[in-house]
Amino acid sequence: MAFAKSGDVTIYFDTFGRASDPAVLLVSGLGSQCIGYEEEYCDMIASNGYFVIRFDNRDVGLSSRCDEATLNGAAGSGAASQANPSNSPYTLTDMANDGFSVLDELGVERAHVSGASMGGMIAQAMAIDHPQRLYSLTSIMSTTGDPDVGQSTPEAQHLLLSIVPSDLEGFIAMQLQAARTWGSPDGFDSNAVRSAAVRAFERTSEPAGFARQLKAIRLSGSRTEALRSLKVPTLVIHGSADTLVSPSGGERTAEVIPNARFVLIDGMGHDRPPMFWKQLVGLQVSHFQSC
Repeated sequence: MAFAKSGDVTIYFDTFGRASDPAVLLVSGLGSQCIGYEEEYCDMIASNGYFVIRFDNRDVGLSSRCDEATLNGAAGSGAASQANPSNSPYTLTDMANDGFSVLDELGVERAHVSGASMGGMIAQAMAIDHPQRLYSLTSIMSTTGDPDVGQSTPEAQHLLLSIVPSDLEGFIAMQLQAARTWGSPDGFDSNAVRSAAVRAFERTSEPAGFARQLKAIRLSGSRTEALRSLKVPTLVIHGSADTLVSPSGGERTAEVIPNARFVLIDGMGHDRPPMFWKQLVGLQVSHFQSC
């Protein structure tokens, strides 16, 4: 197993493909472990001549838990953290720095950075803070942090804010409900959801980390003004059936980033079922090759 140090935090990562190829950093969403980027999906990208890197965000998977005790009382480097450390162990800026720490550990100076959902927000923060380290940005099923776009339906928001069960059967049930609520309607596969839920639960379970990540999103605010001056080549992808982050979030992202390309995938929800892998990988690889 491989780890990178990011301040007081340890970040788990693994890789696919040849280290001599251009790097692609995949950033995971809220509460999601890096294994959410399935090995077959990573191999599809790597087979096009890329060194694919996936990692567990802080507070999830095999990376560090980030309560105040873990951070030795430090609030992290984000402005909101410094302003109110008792309420915010970290922000998206800190999580962006975690991504750079993985690249540093691997000796990668620049990478194509692709993030989904909260991962898209982190990827945006990486592009804003250190644009010279990105060949390109891909923001998938994400948003800018503006309160007037990218909002959830009432049903999706209620489920998102529900307490994450601490037992396996309860966790599986919640994952099935989530897939039905905001997943791709034609991509629902109960057996696949169950299998992924068991694998994630048995690898690690940290409901409190989910809550801290959600707080980091809320405290980080809007990125719109910073994104307006971004010069990193950007692809924005969203699903037409996304009820967790409405497509308006992706539309706004592409609207404010100069020369960004927006692609709406018909029938895709807030997930990445195999039926969309070829299209998603094709869009991203074409974007990487154009940069």
